[in-house]
Amino acid sequence: MEKNNQQQLKRTMTSRHITMMALGGAIGAGLFKGSSAAIDMAGPSVLIAYLLGGIILLFVMQGLAEMAVRNKEARTFRDLVESVLGKYPAYFLDWIYWKMWVLNIAAESVVAAIFIQYWLPEYPIWILALSVSVLVTAINLLSVKIFAETEYWLALIKITVIIVFIIAGLILLLVSFGHHSAVGFSNLTSHGGFFPNGSMGLIAAMLVVIYSYGGTEIIGITLAETKNPEKVVPKAVRSTLIRIVTFYLLPFFIIVSLIPWNEVNGVPESPFVMVFKMIGIPGADHIMNAVVLLAIISSMNSGLYGSSRVLYTQAVDGRVPKIFAQLSKRNVPVYAILMCTLALYVGVIFSLYAGSKTFDFLMGSLGYTVLFIWLIIAIAHLKSRKKQSSNSSVYEVKWYPYTTWIAIIALSTILIGIIFTTSIIVTGITLAIYIFITLTYLWKGRHQ
Repeated sequence: MEKNNQQQLKRTMTSRHITMMALGGAIGAGLFKGSSAAIDMAGPSVLIAYLLGGIILLFVMQGLAEMAVRNKEARTFRDLVESVLGKYPAYFLDWIYWKMWVLNIAAESVVAAIFIQYWLPEYPIWILALSVSVLVTAINLLSVKIFAETEYWLALIKITVIIVFIIAGLILLLVSFGHHSAVGFSNLTSHGGFFPNGSMGLIAAMLVVIYSYGGTEIIGITLAETKNPEKVVPKAVRSTLIRIVTFYLLPFFIIVSLIPWNEVNGVPESPFVMVFKMIGIPGADHIMNAVVLLAIISSMNSGLYGSSRVLYTQAVDGRVPKIFAQLSKRNVPVYAILMCTLALYVGVIFSLYAGSKTFDFLMGSLGYTVLFIWLIIAIAHLKSRKKQSSNSSVYEVKWYPYTTWIAIIALSTILIGIIFTTSIIVTGITLAIYIFITLTYLWKGRHQ
């Protein structure tokens, strides 16, 4: 391999690719599987949780887009953050982001297996998770363009079905036909009220919300492979945010309106499958189950991409062995991808013992990590204006610094609330990982 080939990724991704990739990363297990947990915690008030999460996400992503436009040489988050906050925050962000994705793809391989079990109940979780893991690895080892096209169409399929779900759900809510009577909106208040578990239930659900929206910031990883990032990234941020809030709020509104909130959790199938069963179309539940499965594979696809590119840039900068910077003839960081896929197979081994509970266990730690990633991005954006003078010819956040401060205060408040409402085991394991990352920086990172 030529040296030039080892150090440069090709700019082959367009606006439609990275928009769909961000959607692919964010509309996955958090929506289709995590929805049950969020509804169980907050009841119908989960709608407020997802609205608040969407507003925070908007403010964080606007800051990310502005920093990306101002720093045209940036390849990933590290480059954006290091120039503003220094080496340790950039190092910490890089590794918790990498940890988030490798744990996420492990968790989602198990969720994918759970949905496959809907058809193949006789097969154990670990065999099905292994099959999905091999498939996702193969897709990522192809060229970036093939990966991006695959991700585009997978994301498009699930978005189309969510739209169908919204239309069908509204019909069930508002229209009587045959033996079906319009359900209306009584389920929003008739089972303990709109806030059945009070404000603490709403705060607890925010961990699932933050986890669910996590993945959108993958736009910050695509900088080195995006054509004209200074134009494409702001456009992708705007369109992605509108779609994510729409594709979360409306489906959740339909679910908690159609199904009593206290009947959603504890059922093996996704609430989306439950609603499609209500429609009464033969095989509708199987169709929805298949789409949910594709959605999760799509999210795993984005996750493996994101984690491998973080590892690749670390290798290019000499922070991890250079072998992870080597590209194949198709300009794919093959060794970085293979290293990250190890997490998939660790997840498979873990599922041998924990089974379907693997996802619930990992989701808490992932929620913490997404929250810290957003906090660091927001703080970096707050300070970035001091480093660079204003330039009205490029993208700027309109209500800076107010929107960024709102995001920082909201995320800090959610963090405090989550500490008091989350399992101490999950919190302890997450803290141990963060301490380990910090210790590796003190031991090695400072001398790089």
